[in-house]
Amino acid sequence: MKLRVIALLLCGMLFLLTACGSGSKETSSGAEKEMKEVKIGIIQLVEHPSLDAAREGFIAALKDAGYEKGKNLTIDYQNAQGDINNNMTIAQNLVANQNDLIFAITTSSAQAVTKATKDIPILFTAITDPVGAKLVESLEKPGGNVTGTSDTHPNAIKNTIKSIKEFFPDTKKVGIVYNSGEPNAVTNTENAKKVLKEIGLEPVLTSISTTSEVKQAAESLVDRVDVFYVPKDNTVVAGLESIIKIANEHDIPTFVGEGDSVKRGTFASYGFEYHDLGYTTGQMAIDILKNDKKPSAIPVGFPDNLELYINKKAAAEEGITLTEEMTKNARIVGE
Repeated sequence: MKLRVIALLLCGMLFLLTACGSGSKETSSGAEKEMKEVKIGIIQLVEHPSLDAAREGFIAALKDAGYEKGKNLTIDYQNAQGDINNNMTIAQNLVANQNDLIFAITTSSAQAVTKATKDIPILFTAITDPVGAKLVESLEKPGGNVTGTSDTHPNAIKNTIKSIKEFFPDTKKVGIVYNSGEPNAVTNTENAKKVLKEIGLEPVLTSISTTSEVKQAAESLVDRVDVFYVPKDNTVVAGLESIIKIANEHDIPTFVGEGDSVKRGTFASYGFEYHDLGYTTGQMAIDILKNDKKPSAIPVGFPDNLELYINKKAAAEEGITLTEEMTKNARIVGE
């Protein structure tokens, strides 16, 4: 009898151990499936702080969700250095390398990847007009294999342009350097022109096609304008230091399309943090990679916060006397 009881107890213990082992294995297997290694291709048109910050924010979101480079995440980052032909080649290579997802930074890069594949999920950021660029069918229902975040806050350009007249009421002409071959730059320039005309200011435009032309274009405006306005234009912003140098030499206030350019040495802008925008896009990537969500079901995202950036050092360099009206609601940088 005692032997039977002992045998039954041993069987029961073995059953429990087997069940526990089976449960652990299943949990482990589930975790492995959830966090399987992924390959992500990143294409970026050109290097400048805003775009770099968006890329860093994207990678930070992946890391916070458990995807880390060298462990379960492989990132193939390629920069086109402002060359549209390079852009197309990079897009084709990222598709050929069978990445699980492709992250495209800027309109031109997103368009290149979208042309190259209809099968791999694509996320974009730093896009001015996703619908106009034919990347998505609508902001709410993107359709296809593409979605992401736009950097066009509805009030950013309007507020920045209006602050020109508020801060410098004697201004009559505003000089704009832009790349006429860059879709987002053209859209941002047209929007700026519209607001300038509405408030009685005259836009004076000069177009370029490469970053090396930025300095000469800015010099051509010196005697013709009272203020510089630099739209969100990847080619021009890559050569922003040329405009800053000329503005400092001739005491011309510089207003720009985003806050990161203010941190680099221009005077003012209404903007937001591109790192946050990239982080939001990274969270979309997690939804796709972990939760099998389709890009077509993820609405396009936008910046949440908008604030006035003013660079105190740039103000001094450009001969601007800061007033309480300018600084009372501003984020001051460059101190």
